[in-house]
Amino acid sequence: MIDQEYFTVQHALKVNIEKLDPDFTFPEESAFEAEIPTPFIIANEFSQLDSMNDLAKQELRERDLKHVVQLLDAQNSKLNLLLNFMLAQQDDINTRYTTTSFGASQFTFLTGNVFAEKDKLRVKLFIESPASAIYFYGHVSNCELTEQQYQVTVKYDLMRENDQDILIKAALFRQQKLLRQRSLERNK
Repeated sequence: MIDQEYFTVQHALKVNIEKLDPDFTFPEESAFEAEIPTPFIIANEFSQLDSMNDLAKQELRERDLKHVVQLLDAQNSKLNLLLNFMLAQQDDINTRYTTTSFGASQFTFLTGNVFAEKDKLRVKLFIESPASAIYFYGHVSNCELTEQQYQVTVKYDLMRENDQDILIKAALFRQQKLLRQRSLERNK
């Protein structure tokens, strides 16, 4: 992956982290894509459909077709419910952590275990909005003791470009939500 910096947002997401052997080598692109669990690929496709759905709803609103918009929203809710169920089956409680921040180039989490810089990791990151999950490889770029836990920063090494786009959208969504909330609090 190209080492670009993207902004990060403070937000809790479920993440499964598997520490790999130090001599582990990341797979080639084709092998990597073949090992991605099917629900993660489906989630990516659903996320792309959500973008098209938003555009279609905007056109329908402009033509005052609110019942069609309501139908699309209902169908989308059903699909997202099914998708969330499928993705929940991929969540391994034995390797689960919670992020403290995330973005399109890295995420951080807290743990009672020390991680070494350069530790290689296999990661499943679960995003609630847009409903999706991302499978990728990364490495620990920083691990520092804060109070009673370690704060670990993970940089992404091997990730599909579409999945990075989903992370960008998810971070923007969280940022917009935070800004709207602050605006409402200021106006009170």
